[in-house]
Amino acid sequence: MVQKNGSTPAGVRLRNNVHVSGNPSGRPLIFAHGFGCSQEMWRDVVPAFAADYCIVLFDHVGAGDSDLSSYDYGKYDSLHGYADDVLEVMAELDLHDAVYVGHSVSSMIGVLAATRDPARFGALALVCPSPRYTNVDDYVGGFEQSEIDGLLDALDSNYLGWSATMAPVMMGNADRPELGQELTTSFCKTDPDIASHFAHVTFLSDNRNDLGRVSTPTLILQSEHDVIAPLPVGEYVHGMISGSTFVVLPISGHCPNLSAPGLLATEIRAFLA
Repeated sequence: MVQKNGSTPAGVRLRNNVHVSGNPSGRPLIFAHGFGCSQEMWRDVVPAFAADYCIVLFDHVGAGDSDLSSYDYGKYDSLHGYADDVLEVMAELDLHDAVYVGHSVSSMIGVLAATRDPARFGALALVCPSPRYTNVDDYVGGFEQSEIDGLLDALDSNYLGWSATMAPVMMGNADRPELGQELTTSFCKTDPDIASHFAHVTFLSDNRNDLGRVSTPTLILQSEHDVIAPLPVGEYVHGMISGSTFVVLPISGHCPNLSAPGLLATEIRAFLA
């Protein structure tokens, strides 16, 4: 039962399906997945860090094996609700100097969390971030408003059909169709009502003004060819976060955690070193 409003009935660890592994005495490394995905999307990235870092994986409420009864349409009507959850997970585990790796929309969720409680964060790694998906004035987000409206209308009218069409486009790598199929399957596991709500919140958000408040050392990882967050978006994020490091990955697609996990892990480790 998905609730419209009310308090969270589950504990933090159950609510967000939190799993801790790796080196218990190592620096905390928390991975946050993107829209339509789950912590499973990090499975090929995590092994590169397990010996040295304390690995924290979780699912956003409404995704993966999170507690669906905790989904509150009021709370999650903005990305701030998800940022609240991240901070609660970190408080529950007493994490400090943590490295937060956020993919896609979770990049902005991490930005919001880190600006709220910077003492808990030691570094941010933003993978294919976008603070706003629509073009406005001289800002290039990659989409016209009419395109986003059409995307959301298609999602609302036929979520499974939308997933089968959009997931391979987002993934890119047409020569590796199994990747697009995996993302399609992940999308299709998400409750359609929750997916629709999260999609509206994601694609209509505007977090550009939040970027300038980031004080945490930040790595921005951008795919060279990404239809969801094109190169000018990564360049914008880099320009807005003072002192950030910007790396363009010589790959296609919006999900390097699936398509190029080794390269992604190498760049994150190099930044942390």
